[in-house]
Amino acid sequence: MEDLSGKVLVVDDDENLRELVRTLLERAGYETLGFESGEEILAFPMGRPALVILDVRLPGLSGYEVCRELKDMFGSGLPVILVSAVRVEAFDRAAGLLIGADDYMVKPLDPDELIARVRKHLPPHTRAIEKPPGVRLLTPREIEVLQLLSEGMDQREIAERLVISPKTVATHIQHILVKLGVHSRAQAVAAAHRHGLSEPRRNGS
Repeated sequence: MEDLSGKVLVVDDDENLRELVRTLLERAGYETLGFESGEEILAFPMGRPALVILDVRLPGLSGYEVCRELKDMFGSGLPVILVSAVRVEAFDRAAGLLIGADDYMVKPLDPDELIARVRKHLPPHTRAIEKPPGVRLLTPREIEVLQLLSEGMDQREIAERLVISPKTVATHIQHILVKLGVHSRAQAVAAAHRHGLSEPRRNGS
């Protein structure tokens, strides 16, 4: 099971938002892991994360409760950013900060503001090794296709999984090859492994 050490953790039961935030952070050079509940993150082996982005309304334990648990485990030095689409009043933000959160953002999240706030709480040395420009240019859909290639799926299987046409998959693969500067699918898969794009996803995370 993967260790959490040095990674930015994104905890949100909205899979689309969770993956969008992870994509934005990874393009900015951070390593991430995604979780859909507080119970899931607390069950992981606990190397110290670099930072946690935590939705307030989660199934089971609330974001406030998970924040307290994480602060108890790692101390006040662990940066936690709470986010919410419903608890957006001044007293909600104040409550989050009082229980130990370092920041509080309101959904929908602005991508530039999100990256700025993460950088505010993380010194430069905590950032992951910069990915080559070609990797950073991959779209979220291209990353999905590359991950599925890395899992051994062929063009037809990828099309079925993503509910798109095989022709569209072929177009994505061609774009991936061009952006990564490689000449075959095998080379693209090797690049995915080198740059951490082929890690198994857990429960859609």
